[in-house]
Amino acid sequence: MAYEKTHDLLDLAVWMQSSREGVSLNEIAQRFNVSRRTAERMRDMILAKFPQTEEIFGENNCKRWFIPQGTLKDFIQFSGEELAALETARKLLAKNNLTDKAQQLERIGEKIKAVMNKDVYRRIEPDAEALLEAEGFALRPGPKLQINETFLPKLREAILACKKVILTYRTPGGKLSPQTVSPYGFLYGNKHYLVAFSDYSKDYRYYPLHRLTEVTVSNDYFNRDEKFSLADFTADSFGVYREEPFETEWLFAPEAAEDAAQYCFHPSQQNIINADGSLTVRFKAGGLLEMAWHLYTWGNKVKVIKPADFYQRLEQITNPERKN
Repeated sequence: MAYEKTHDLLDLAVWMQSSREGVSLNEIAQRFNVSRRTAERMRDMILAKFPQTEEIFGENNCKRWFIPQGTLKDFIQFSGEELAALETARKLLAKNNLTDKAQQLERIGEKIKAVMNKDVYRRIEPDAEALLEAEGFALRPGPKLQINETFLPKLREAILACKKVILTYRTPGGKLSPQTVSPYGFLYGNKHYLVAFSDYSKDYRYYPLHRLTEVTVSNDYFNRDEKFSLADFTADSFGVYREEPFETEWLFAPEAAEDAAQYCFHPSQQNIINADGSLTVRFKAGGLLEMAWHLYTWGNKVKVIKPADFYQRLEQITNPERKN
């Protein structure tokens, strides 16, 4: 127990130096899952060991504490587990064709190793290598979509600088469509998307990165909508298809219920274990076509209860010219 408390105090000290806004008692209690009184004792121990800790007032006159930069420069080190986690993340990014991000993590790893004490690194390196050998990747099989790697740095530059971008986008029909957009961020998944505000449609849209054939950062700036949230933008969707949210209810057979219960199909979902061992999952979202694609993987182990006309709607989407 004493070891665990010491470990938490070390983590708290590192956190207090890394946070420019400082750390509040409520945040300490929440992060370490302790009472407010325990959070106060942890803070007091930090103040006793690091008297240079500064106290500031944040929003709503809330007290916050931070340790000045450089205080822990000879104190912070990295573990084999942390180095292995960084390398695992790099490999995952590389396997998902996010090469530039993978290269950035590789450079971060090199910088970490450069500032580490050589004796410490020599001691933990075998642990990191052993952990990496034990790591596996259960990625979805199948072909990966190719993305022009030169586009991502340009798009990130435009996002940070709030500059408009001229995209040349290949439509599903093969037509090249130039569009001027205000880029806001990326959405990564089986396919990777740019989320941007379109000057033409006057709305936020998804642009599949693999369909971009040209990207030009303009000299025109845009005012970023501070109310826009990527999390909120995707909250009403199952996947990336934007459509009016609807009430959804799926019934998983008893033999599939345990596996299905491990999935977060949507942030708003409610899981109900039924008397026969089956699982009912309810949520509200749009994206009927992507729902159908996912449900297909469950075979006859799942039934769609709501919407009652789910398959009729799907038929209208997949065969729009077919008469009822």
